[in-house]
Amino acid sequence: MDSNSEDLVLTKPIYENGEYKNPWNHQELPSIASKRTLKFLWNLLITSSNLPSKKVLDQHLPVERPDFVKLRNPPVSGIQTTWIGHATVLVQFDGISVLTDPMFSQRCSPFSWIGGNKRYRPSPCKIEELPKVDVVLVSHSHYDHLDYSSVQKLNNKFGDSLHWFVPVGLRSWMESAGCLKVTELSWWEEAKFRNKEEFLIACTPTQHFSGRTLFDNNKSLWASWVVKGPKSTFFFAGDTGYSKDFKTIGKKYGPMTLAAIPIGAYAPRDFLKYHHVNPEEAVQIHTDVQAKFSLGIHWGTFRMALEPYDECVNRVATALREKNLQPVSFFTLRHGQVVTIGGNDINEVD
Repeated sequence: MDSNSEDLVLTKPIYENGEYKNPWNHQELPSIASKRTLKFLWNLLITSSNLPSKKVLDQHLPVERPDFVKLRNPPVSGIQTTWIGHATVLVQFDGISVLTDPMFSQRCSPFSWIGGNKRYRPSPCKIEELPKVDVVLVSHSHYDHLDYSSVQKLNNKFGDSLHWFVPVGLRSWMESAGCLKVTELSWWEEAKFRNKEEFLIACTPTQHFSGRTLFDNNKSLWASWVVKGPKSTFFFAGDTGYSKDFKTIGKKYGPMTLAAIPIGAYAPRDFLKYHHVNPEEAVQIHTDVQAKFSLGIHWGTFRMALEPYDECVNRVATALREKNLQPVSFFTLRHGQVVTIGGNDINEVD
């Protein structure tokens, strides 16, 4: 941890009348009944057919089976990462395996058969095929980041060997879903992973909101996460708008060996800018948290905004050039692709 971290001003969430709020003055959270929200949802519906054909998607956004030999035998040094899709990433380093925002289902919806968003790129594997998972990080309660069916299947496979880390307000939901080991934290709170004192897990700020029904709006917090091991540090940005606190995260816990940062679902900006970063802001977060490498997530799986499905990749590349950063420092993967940060295959990423 940075030696000057004690001098940092650590932003705390606001909790009023049973709801959490972002502490920044420029916050603007969407209301499901507002005209702007309804207009956005209508535009999303009528443009949903704008996606390319399956043949085009298979060529430009392929889904591959993960290399299970690699997954079952992670490298001794470096970080091995696999993009499952959307914000779901498997990260293996320093002898542990971390899974983020588990979403393996076809729909992010209260119902498995209707409603919500349906995947236009399938999951590359089933939960039953995953190697050992030690830690699951949950950023917030939205259906595309916390899927009930996926949680149940993970519990069925791993039981009490799985340790869940969630923002404050989510413990009861997780336990009702069958999770046996749940640690609930607020921003800047820290915890150890079981008996492994060499690992530090910290809950850190994001600018977002939460809710799964009309009755639980912002009842639980939203967060990003830092996992600091003896050799490597992983940062998971979750789902977020841009705020100055990413610089604080970098000063307190950086440098990050690998960060997973959202790059998609950002248009139109006048509606989404307060809770979804655009590609340029994602690259700024990469810089703020002092990431050596970053993986672009939260794109290419569900249609959740109005920009073309692959626009974000080109905009990240442009932003990197404008900041004189190496193209490989902020990369994207194919669904199911396994790469090792610190290995030769990092040079083969898209």
